[in-house]
Amino acid sequence: MIPVTVITGFLGSGKTTLLARLLRDPAMGRTAVIVNEFGEIGLDHELIETSDESFVQLSNGCLCCNVRSDLVLTLSDLAARRAAGTVPRFERVVVETTGLADPAPILHALMTDRDLCGVYALSDVVTTIDAVTGLGTLDRHPQALRQAALADTLIVTKIDVSSASTEAIRDRVTRMNPGARLLTVVRGEIGAAQLFGSATPREARRIDAAVSAAGASARREHNDGIVSFSIVRDEPVHAVTLALFVSALAENCGSDLLRMKGIVNVAERPDAPAVIHGVQHVYHAPVWLERWPSGDRRTRLVFIGCGIPEPWVRGLLELLEMEVADEVKRRVISGEPKERR
Repeated sequence: MIPVTVITGFLGSGKTTLLARLLRDPAMGRTAVIVNEFGEIGLDHELIETSDESFVQLSNGCLCCNVRSDLVLTLSDLAARRAAGTVPRFERVVVETTGLADPAPILHALMTDRDLCGVYALSDVVTTIDAVTGLGTLDRHPQALRQAALADTLIVTKIDVSSASTEAIRDRVTRMNPGARLLTVVRGEIGAAQLFGSATPREARRIDAAVSAAGASARREHNDGIVSFSIVRDEPVHAVTLALFVSALAENCGSDLLRMKGIVNVAERPDAPAVIHGVQHVYHAPVWLERWPSGDRRTRLVFIGCGIPEPWVRGLLELLEMEVADEVKRRVISGEPKERR
């Protein structure tokens, strides 16, 4: 599977500058970068090795292309060209969104499109926040809040221009999105090795960090309407419980649940935890790890959303597991065969 990183951020937050710097990094070789317009990232002529109307290959091996009419079509076309050998065999994709974009539809496509899911896997959402105007932008623009809430990595830019507000921004986004990796950059200077990496093991570590930041039972509600909380469960849950729980969240919370992620101890597979994540009403199929990343085998779930009723979420999980566990016991006592997993 080819990992996909989505770089988002509000207008003027520095994401294009960040991307332009990344494109000069030799470590970006074997990366396909999808942008809105080539001209916006200011590619130097000496970096360009070959070019046609829609594709630019850089001297470091990185491939850039414009978004066609639709991102899904662009990704599908890239995959087809890669398979045919007409473009370099890239091993990573980076997608830059427009400044006003809600990244959720992009994530939905990567999580649900049958053709894309056979080739690509969502790795990271990286959101840039301007140290100069970031606090005001978060106050005035719901799009900026959603971009920050959906992020796996938050990058505070322009700290050389306004270092005084950097700590205030760090505090706000950390409370809003506990567990997201937080970085600061000056003039977009960041290395590809620092930004990209192996997705699944790192995701498990992020969940641990998010639970620690949110608190096992603490609910954090902010004046911007974003709520974050976590649930930690010592006992394993049945696979059926997990499926019912995710389905109920999708049906009842919808777009209010901006992001959910977790590592789950499933009763039927105690040595192979499941990593789950969802964006609004769309949930990715569980990714099964070969082993637990640490000695902590508790189920840990983190929720970020708008007005999500934590007691209802917590009670839902408990009620579903009680009902499923009772049914399993009844089947064992009566000698009925267990359900297929």
